[in-house]
Amino acid sequence: MRLFFVLFCLTVLFSASWLIFGDRFEMMLLNGEAVAWLRRYGAWAWAAGMALIVADLLLPIPATVVMAALGMIYGPWLGGVLGGTASVIAGATAYGATRLLGHRAAVFLVGERDLRRAELFFSRAGGYAVALSRPLPLLPEVIACLAGLARMRTASFFAALCCGSLPIGFIFAGVGSLAQDQPRLAMALVVVVPVLLWPIAGRILNSSR
Repeated sequence: MRLFFVLFCLTVLFSASWLIFGDRFEMMLLNGEAVAWLRRYGAWAWAAGMALIVADLLLPIPATVVMAALGMIYGPWLGGVLGGTASVIAGATAYGATRLLGHRAAVFLVGERDLRRAELFFSRAGGYAVALSRPLPLLPEVIACLAGLARMRTASFFAALCCGSLPIGFIFAGVGSLAQDQPRLAMALVVVVPVLLWPIAGRILNSSR
């Protein structure tokens, strides 16, 4: 029960900003205004875009819209690298913040038994949970925090994080660069690609272990 309480608290924390500031950021970045907003920064537009995606940890930033805007400005390849890398940084920040709490703090928060359950889950299915959560709202931050709390193996976490984040960056940057409105196709690829990539990364990690 303590684990579910922590999960609930994390969900409330990450969703609170949506309730408070959601409309402001959506009005600012949707309807084609994201590109104009980024271009105000000139040569530093890429840094502003990446900062917005990382800020999605705490603020209601529509990260996929920013990724598409990066694609419009820098093209599908460079825009994809920028958007995917920013998503990786965001996930790594959430993971690192809770992992640094240490084992004692994790036991204090969720209890010994629930912590063992979380550790077992992330050792078996954590890769899929991390990878598949990246295109979803709220869940990426929550899953990354829980992975850090359960001390999921760092190499496995980052492999899964890249499998989930990098395809998203390239897909939405590609959609943005082509100025095409294909949300269904983009979301289908976002879900399918991580599923295909994670088993490959898992085999590589197991062989290196």
